[in-house]
Amino acid sequence: MKNSPKPQTRWVRMVQLSVVLLLAAALKLHYSTATVNGMRWILAPTAYLVELLTGTGFSFEPYAGYMSSDHTFLIAAPCAGINFFITAFLMLAIADIFRKTTQFRWGWIATGLMIAYLTTILANTVRISAALQMHRMEPDVVWVNPDQMHRLEGIFVYFGFLLLLFFVNEKIRSDKSPFAKRGSLLRRSLVPLLAYYSITLVVPLVNGAYRQGAAFLEHALFVLLTPPVIIGLLYIVRPAKKQPPLI
Repeated sequence: MKNSPKPQTRWVRMVQLSVVLLLAAALKLHYSTATVNGMRWILAPTAYLVELLTGTGFSFEPYAGYMSSDHTFLIAAPCAGINFFITAFLMLAIADIFRKTTQFRWGWIATGLMIAYLTTILANTVRISAALQMHRMEPDVVWVNPDQMHRLEGIFVYFGFLLLLFFVNEKIRSDKSPFAKRGSLLRRSLVPLLAYYSITLVVPLVNGAYRQGAAFLEHALFVLLTPPVIIGLLYIVRPAKKQPPLI
C-alpha cells in the first residue's frame, strides 16, 4: 500500500508562494515596459485565431499592433490580456499550493503558466472577436457608450473564462480539491472572484489609480458589480434539481 503524500510544511508553502508571486511580478513588469513588438508572443496567436473566427485579415505593423485589412480595427498591446494571464496563473498556482491533501510539485508552476497562457489566448480571441463585431454595429443599437461597452464586454469574457478555468481545474482534481466538494456556488466562486478583484482593483489602487478620480471610480463600479451578475446568471442556468443554495 502506497503511503499518502506528506502535507506541505508551512515554510515550504511560503517559499513556493514567493516564487509564484515573483513570477507574477516579473510578468507585470514585462507588460509595463514592453512595446507591442515585445508582446507578439501572445498577440500573434490571438490575431491568428481572430482571423480564423471572424474572417477578417490582420497584418502586423511595428510599434502599433495587428491592423485589420480594412484599417478600422487595431489589436494593440492593451489587448494582450496580461492581467488575465497573471490572474489565471496565480489562481491555479495558489489553489494548488494550499491543497491540504497533496504535495505541491515544482513542475506545476510551468504547467500552470502554460494552462494560463493558452486560456488567455482563447479568452483574448473571444473578447476581440466580440469587440470587432460590436465595432461594426450601428451606434444606436448599443445602450452604453463605446468605452463602457468595451469594459463591460471585457469583464464578462475575462471573468467568465476565469470561472470556467477554475471549475474545470477543480473538477479534474476533485479528489484533491477542497473547493470541488460540497458547497454553494458563491463559496466555490470566491477563489476566482477574489483573484480577479485583487488584480483589477487592489493592484491598481496600490499603484495610485485612485488619483484618476471619476474615471477609476467608474471602472471600479463595473469591476465590482459585473462578476456577481455573472455568478448569478450561472446559478440560474444550472439544472434545477442540482441547484444548491446560492450562499
